[in-house]
Amino acid sequence: MSVIQKIREKYAVMIVVVICLAIVSFLLQDAFFGKSSMSQRSTTVGKVNGEGLEFSDYQRLIQDAEAGARQQMPNGNIDEQTRQYIREQVWNQFLNEQIMQAQYKKLGIAVTEAEIVDQIKGKNPNPIVVQQFTRDGQFDRVALQQTISQASSNPQIRQALEQLENYIGKSQEQLKYVTMVKQGVYYPSWLAKQQQEDNSKTATISYVSVPYASIADSTIKVTDAELDRFIQDHKELFKVEESRKVEYVSFDAIPSAQDSTTAIHQIVGLKAELDTTKDLAGFINRNSDIKYYDGYISKNAAQVPEKDSIVNLPVGSIYGPYYDNNLIVFAKMVDRKNMPDTVKVRHILIGSSAQGGLPDSIAKKRADSIEVAVKGGADFKALVSKYSDDPGSKETGGEYDITPASQFVPEFKEFALEGSKGQVKTVKTQFGYHVMQIMDLKNIGPAIKVAYLGKPVEASKETNNIAFSAASDFASKSRNTAAFEKTVQQQKLNKRIADNVRPMDFVTPGIGQSRELVRWAYEAKKGDVSTVFTFDDKYVVAVLTSVRKEGTAPLADVRPQVEAEVKKHKKAEQIIAKLQTPANLDAAAKSTNQPVLKAEGVSFATPFIASMGFEPRVAGAAFNKKWGTTSVSTPIEGNAGVYVVKADSYEAAAQPAQDVASQQAAYEQGIKSMLDQQLFEVLKKKSDVKDNRGKFF
Repeated sequence: MSVIQKIREKYAVMIVVVICLAIVSFLLQDAFFGKSSMSQRSTTVGKVNGEGLEFSDYQRLIQDAEAGARQQMPNGNIDEQTRQYIREQVWNQFLNEQIMQAQYKKLGIAVTEAEIVDQIKGKNPNPIVVQQFTRDGQFDRVALQQTISQASSNPQIRQALEQLENYIGKSQEQLKYVTMVKQGVYYPSWLAKQQQEDNSKTATISYVSVPYASIADSTIKVTDAELDRFIQDHKELFKVEESRKVEYVSFDAIPSAQDSTTAIHQIVGLKAELDTTKDLAGFINRNSDIKYYDGYISKNAAQVPEKDSIVNLPVGSIYGPYYDNNLIVFAKMVDRKNMPDTVKVRHILIGSSAQGGLPDSIAKKRADSIEVAVKGGADFKALVSKYSDDPGSKETGGEYDITPASQFVPEFKEFALEGSKGQVKTVKTQFGYHVMQIMDLKNIGPAIKVAYLGKPVEASKETNNIAFSAASDFASKSRNTAAFEKTVQQQKLNKRIADNVRPMDFVTPGIGQSRELVRWAYEAKKGDVSTVFTFDDKYVVAVLTSVRKEGTAPLADVRPQVEAEVKKHKKAEQIIAKLQTPANLDAAAKSTNQPVLKAEGVSFATPFIASMGFEPRVAGAAFNKKWGTTSVSTPIEGNAGVYVVKADSYEAAAQPAQDVASQQAAYEQGIKSMLDQQLFEVLKKKSDVKDNRGKFF
């Protein structure tokens, strides 16, 4: 107790001070680093005109879109490329929604509930409604009414109708907006008449051309100040989006000869079982990178290496091993038979209870009755329209074209490929009962079923370690840009460049999927060298060589093209000073030691001149009334050189002018057509869009 008493007496004040400091620190931290603190990471992936999209909402929209995409995929899987496309699609939908809704609100555009009802039930339904409820080429209003009446008791139908109403509402808003904008397109008659007059004749001209190439580039000196001034004077030509430039070296883990030998030994060890197994499909699917395909392909349609040797194998025989890209393969002939390469069938599907249809016994009885009716000569298309539960073929009368390689359920395809023309049969599949009829068979010939046992030649752990060690050694010697370049030269490596890398890029040319590298490029500073990135069988070391912000491109990024333009302008000044104001073409030719040339068929409407190229200033000068046919022009600074021009004569244009009304209508229609594609892009450029998605992915 005495020890505790001493602590209390000696350190009581100190403890109180420490506690007070802790409380104050906590309060200060809350004040400066609380909910409004800049130190907390934002959860907003982007904004449009101040309206943000939260990461959680963005993810939810992506997941919904991915769920829809999976339903369209044969195996239900989504690769990274598709996932990237979906991210962009969802982002663009958000942009469209925010930008266009702001326009609708500003202009007072709205779609009432009555309008939507009229678009669905009215005299002239929306085209999407007509498309959804068309049977045998005719709009089925009865089917529409039945669907609407079922919505109250069927949640799926109710949800589908709500989605339809939402789509119609948005499309009507857009239609009203675009229609208003298009109504503002006007081409005045006076301008049409002026254009007709300008294009009513062609000119034959004589001219002297002094090419810029006649002056050596080395004699023209330019300063950075002059180049920067040119960029500032022509900002529209040098607009750039945010991007990065990365230079990198890739060390690939390429399988060695020893790796190939190991892979061959592995697959040869499986050959005996391939030859004797009773469960060939199971064996292949367990051991091969080429999954078993339990179907036939036309002998002529086979596309494999060593094709001639494989397609002529006796049944049960094995060929190989052979190389197919990075795989070592054995091919076993499973079966061969004669069959058509194309079969046209039609069917009526009676869905069973397993797929949400009728009870199995009732579905079977209905299918049997339909089969009897078809064999008795009933109208097959009418039966399809009335009874079939396959929406994918109703519009075509239940018809499908089947080939040996088609992706259909086995029972369906087996009957199609092995039946005879005109045969009618009820076939049961996982979807229900199909009343099928074979309409036509084409190109009956040999078809084969082949099993492939394929093993990849992969880089071994040792091979990977060698490549990784080389990349690590390179990275250790390349901690800045100069060292990076020096090491590339010393080791005689192949340096590659990835330019215009955007914040949401997932693929880098020469590497493939490389999102980690892109993220690094946006977190690093110019001149930084990365650690070793691992991408599949590649080990990559990169240096960030350029950081471009959105706006006007810096001189360093566009120096070659800016220098070319500025030097061209300086050459023009020299040439014009030498020409001064020539009295005639002969004087211009003599002062520059250039010949007098001719050009025919020069048109004011077409700035391309056959003997010169694209020279709009020369085409305009040929029709300058100030000079006419009596005087030469002043020196003209063109694209390829400086020109002095004299019009010799004018001829009426071969193409007669259309009437003013037709010309007005054609011009206005052309502008209106462009609006459909370009209007949103213009609105997007005028909006304040901040895309921060690169920080989250």
